[in-house]
Amino acid sequence: MDTLSAMQAFRRVVDSGGFSAAAQLTGQSHTVLSRQVKNLERQFGTQLLHRTTRRLQLTEAGGLFYRHCAHILEQMDSMALQLSEHHEQPSGTLRLNVGTAFGELELGRWLAGFVELYPHLNIELTCTDQLVDLLAEGVDLCLRVTDYLPDSSLVARRLSLSEVILVAAPAYLKRQVSALTPETLSQHPLLVYSRLTQPNLLQLTGPDAQQLEINMPARLSANSPMALRAAAIAGLGIASFDRFIVHDALADGRLTHVLPQWTQRPRSLYALYPQSRYVTPKVRVFLDYAQQYYAVPRWVS
Repeated sequence: MDTLSAMQAFRRVVDSGGFSAAAQLTGQSHTVLSRQVKNLERQFGTQLLHRTTRRLQLTEAGGLFYRHCAHILEQMDSMALQLSEHHEQPSGTLRLNVGTAFGELELGRWLAGFVELYPHLNIELTCTDQLVDLLAEGVDLCLRVTDYLPDSSLVARRLSLSEVILVAAPAYLKRQVSALTPETLSQHPLLVYSRLTQPNLLQLTGPDAQQLEINMPARLSANSPMALRAAAIAGLGIASFDRFIVHDALADGRLTHVLPQWTQRPRSLYALYPQSRYVTPKVRVFLDYAQQYYAVPRWVS
């Protein structure tokens, strides 16, 4: 038996939560993976997994074996990468996951420059606003603009601050009888991003550090920042956006920054990737390139 291959199969089964999911990720059949795990159990004389029709669970011995298995495989990967890194350019496929608005409006500004630097590296890009399990989905690196990171085993590297601003179309503002002020905001319709915990609530800080919490009626609620952006440009109401989402529309006059003296809590652009003793060359060069790009403030008024 190839013990190393069996250990890799065992780790993939545990990380992905089952034989079927591991089979889809590896291209191996459910039967082959099951046989490899059974061979390990036979070799070490102990049961590693509890198998039921609904779930798969590590035994106590299986948990101990998994920890040693993960350590050994990471050491093997580290050795192979360190031996090859000095004479090989990053190559293969970099699986990248980003939010939809970031992928459509921001990533294209600098991704081409990165690709030109590393011609042997292919990019497999997925755009989604849903949180993904990087290990289960086989994702190398995720970029997210957020003000909240859930507890996880992932490494989070902050790349940039993202200012959050209120905007409206000039046509919408012209239709208003009275001037827009923090006190009258609650009378205006808000274009709501429905994935937020409190989508109708605005928390503003004034120039004198005054704090305001304003509940606004929702004219349109959507789970897509791009749909809300189009609605704001069409003049349907006031919206709260990360500046990078509306930076071009502000520059060409399609949107106006309203109440610029009142600020909202900024978010951050994070690069998230699985924790490992040794970062792969393809992930390392991408992180370094993105860090250098965002060392210069990009989303400024």
